[in-house]
Amino acid sequence: MASPLRHEYKFRLSPGEYAGLRSRLNALLSHDPHVGPSGEYKLRSVYFDNPEDKALREKLDGTDRREKFRLRWYNNDTSYLVLEKKSKEHGLCGKTGCRLTREEADRLFHGDTGWMKNCDRETARELALKMELQGLRPRTVVDYLREPFVFAPGNVRVTLDREIRSASFFPDLLENPPLLLPAGHSVILEVKYDEFLPELIRDITGLNSRGTGAFSKYAAAREISY
Repeated sequence: MASPLRHEYKFRLSPGEYAGLRSRLNALLSHDPHVGPSGEYKLRSVYFDNPEDKALREKLDGTDRREKFRLRWYNNDTSYLVLEKKSKEHGLCGKTGCRLTREEADRLFHGDTGWMKNCDRETARELALKMELQGLRPRTVVDYLREPFVFAPGNVRVTLDREIRSASFFPDLLENPPLLLPAGHSVILEVKYDEFLPELIRDITGLNSRGTGAFSKYAAAREISY
């Protein structure tokens, strides 16, 4: 599965900004229909990097063309696992990905990647190759709550991420819960869209007054997990 290239902005919010923006979003936009009655879901991701911290350094350096791999699941449900490669080029973001079974993810976490090299899923094959050539390995766990809003014109998705926590990776992660530590106390606003961003969304989020955003939950997590 692959997604088209999209624009993406990320900003830190203070508690006061979060409260005001959340109120405006709830009044004017709809929640993503998949979130259920709470309006939120939990995300847990395992990010991959190599011993030289390639993905982290490229992010911090603002490298124009970069990528990172992650395995993620939702609401602690390890029966639905998604391996993703997120790419950024000329300011636009895209994703490719595939499903993994819990058994496959457990084998990957324990260093068994032989099955990936000849499987029928391109993202898994690519990760196996880059684990071999670049030394990519699971490095960091990132956990947070996300409240997503959608707006059809422009295919806009606005999310509020809070309670961001992190832990160092360990192979038995799927069987044993990690010891998570706060990765900062900010709420993160993300705005994603296709070709254009409607003025309504710019007004609601205050995007025009925020400048450019470059927050990385992975980078924030690495600050406290090592």
